[in-house]
Amino acid sequence: MANTPYPQSYYAASANAVTPRPVLQGEVETDVCVIGAGYTGLSSALFLLEHGFRVTVLEAAKVGFGASGRNGGQIVNSYSRDIDVIERSVGPKQAQLLGQMAFEGGKIIRERVAKYQIQCDLKDGGVFAALNSKHMAHLESQKRLWERYGHTQLELLDERRIREVVACENYVGGLLDMSGGHIHPLNLALGEAAAVESLGGTIYEQSAAVRIERGASPVVHTAEGKVRAKFIIVAGNAYLGNLVPELAAKSMPCGTQVITTAPLGDDLANSLLPQDYCVEDCNYLLDYYRLTSDKRLIFGGGVVYGARDPANIEAIIHPKMLKAFPQLKDVKIDYAWTGNFLLTLSRLPQVGRLGDNIYYSQGCSGHGVTYTHLAGKVLAEALRGQAERFDAFADLPHYPFPGGQLLRTPFAAMGAWYYGLRDKLGF
Repeated sequence: MANTPYPQSYYAASANAVTPRPVLQGEVETDVCVIGAGYTGLSSALFLLEHGFRVTVLEAAKVGFGASGRNGGQIVNSYSRDIDVIERSVGPKQAQLLGQMAFEGGKIIRERVAKYQIQCDLKDGGVFAALNSKHMAHLESQKRLWERYGHTQLELLDERRIREVVACENYVGGLLDMSGGHIHPLNLALGEAAAVESLGGTIYEQSAAVRIERGASPVVHTAEGKVRAKFIIVAGNAYLGNLVPELAAKSMPCGTQVITTAPLGDDLANSLLPQDYCVEDCNYLLDYYRLTSDKRLIFGGGVVYGARDPANIEAIIHPKMLKAFPQLKDVKIDYAWTGNFLLTLSRLPQVGRLGDNIYYSQGCSGHGVTYTHLAGKVLAEALRGQAERFDAFADLPHYPFPGGQLLRTPFAAMGAWYYGLRDKLGF
């Protein structure tokens, strides 16, 4: 059978050693079958195992193969649409619950890293960088909003202060969130998978779910086996395909691109980001970057709607990096890759239940590192009969893309062109 390896990314090249996991063959029985060994699936599995459930995880490729092992590695709080948007669209009780949860994902990551001694180069501190006065006004409003929900590890940076944080002449200010930060994302996933197995959970790799047999006792089928379960958690996100058609209709896979430089050396690396914080700008089509533990710069950005792989990733991202850091014009690029995330029309996550026993969470819309860890906890709570926080997400309204699957990509691309123009013109 086909063996799907990791993409040729910096993360795969620098991943912690791990033994390949078996392919599912034959029939197994479990309490919960989790589809997908990314952050959502692994977080769900860990919380369930810690409460006594038997858990089996099916992964189509390898642990962290999708967005969980390819992203920018940044711990960013809240959702792709911030709490103020939620406040305007739902009732006060629902908004209060979702607002309280907006800062929980990063705490869960740190708890997992500490409890299970996960080696993933965790660093504290993330910066939102303002390119103009409008961005700065937004960050001032964001600080007030987040502080209203009890999140106080924030500092506004004026033009002088941001120069002390990042050696980029393009910014007029920023917002520092010390509860943000960055990690080696694939090593975090691998560490969480090892934690799942240490608690008695089973993970099968190269074992894609090809069919779900719904009913009172659902069965997940793979090419060579099947899993009988009491509950199923669907956690495939942008890599789920059409396994659950009703989920595919309300979401769209999108690609983002990442490059990694050759090692910069201590002096040059420390001159770029003296405090080793990660950075993202405030554009709609934003750029993001950070240093690795071996002093490379990881730089990402760009969106390809419909998740096609660009012919030349470096050609898309390298000019963006040089615009931020012209001092890197002679530095070699060692790695370039793309990864998919799942976009929803509202840019808020979709959470829910199909029938009585199939649960799902998807559609992080590019904001998934923290949210997926929260989602695992919320899904596990729901399976344990504590559904208040699950319902707060499940009650968010979601709509299919205009024109259905055929036209969702051109419509989204048109919207991105419009917002990209706004970014360039500064309005």
